[in-house]
Amino acid sequence: MQKANPKKPLRKPQHQDRPGNEYKMQPVPVSDDSKPQINKKLINKIALITGGDSGIGRAVALLFAKEGADIAISYLNEHNDAEDTKKLIEDKYGCQCILIPGDISKEKVCAAVVSKTIKKYNKIDILINNAAMHYENKHLADISSAMLLQTFSTNVFSMFWITQAALPHMKKGSCIINTSSVTAYRGSASLIDYASTKGAIISFTRSLSANLIEKGIRVNAVAPGPIWTPLIAASFDKKKVAKHGSDVPMKRAGEPVEVAPSYLFLASDDSSYITGQVLHPNGGEIVNG
Repeated sequence: MQKANPKKPLRKPQHQDRPGNEYKMQPVPVSDDSKPQINKKLINKIALITGGDSGIGRAVALLFAKEGADIAISYLNEHNDAEDTKKLIEDKYGCQCILIPGDISKEKVCAAVVSKTIKKYNKIDILINNAAMHYENKHLADISSAMLLQTFSTNVFSMFWITQAALPHMKKGSCIINTSSVTAYRGSASLIDYASTKGAIISFTRSLSANLIEKGIRVNAVAPGPIWTPLIAASFDKKKVAKHGSDVPMKRAGEPVEVAPSYLFLASDDSSYITGQVLHPNGGEIVNG
């Protein structure tokens, strides 16, 4: 299995059309590892993961299955990646997995994602709001209204819609984990709208955690730094993709497999006294919050 190598920060220049496919990336992101699993921290749990076909979502889905959870994966249209992830979950880890394609920037699709999950599993124990998109723009004036609405609908509105639909099926002891970004804290000159959505996710997380605390449902977030995922290959030019992550203190982009344990910690009983908080797997960037 391919290993993360901090001594090789530069990758082959490459670019893909949106939304990007993991199986086409060179090298393919590391989403799984060969470590034996003993604890089974998520046995009998049901996890719904948006953007679970590839990247961070895929790594989370695999780790959760490794820990005993059955999985529902929401994704746009990256069917090859999704099928590969489903096969690993079922064949390697012996857990169940359903795939639910669709554009979650639409409220009806969000409702359908939850409905299909409940139809299969009858409950949701862990909700991972992870799916996101971004467009690079040099100037604020370059961000069209259509682009702005699409980015916020995919990154923020979908979290509201899916969480609203999922909450009636979640009980005391359930948890919600939202994917934010280091850009919520340091900003991004070329991803102004994306960084703004990620800041909104932090506020959503903290507000929802306070709202649900009496119900015994914990809400936390993860704010990754530069991670090697299809979103990168589909968003930036070839030269920028090749250097992705080389400007952080660790001098490299992280692999999805290095981020997934943050989600496992927040999803398991190990974090039973934690809510409204954010974890920062970001290669050493210093953030406030």
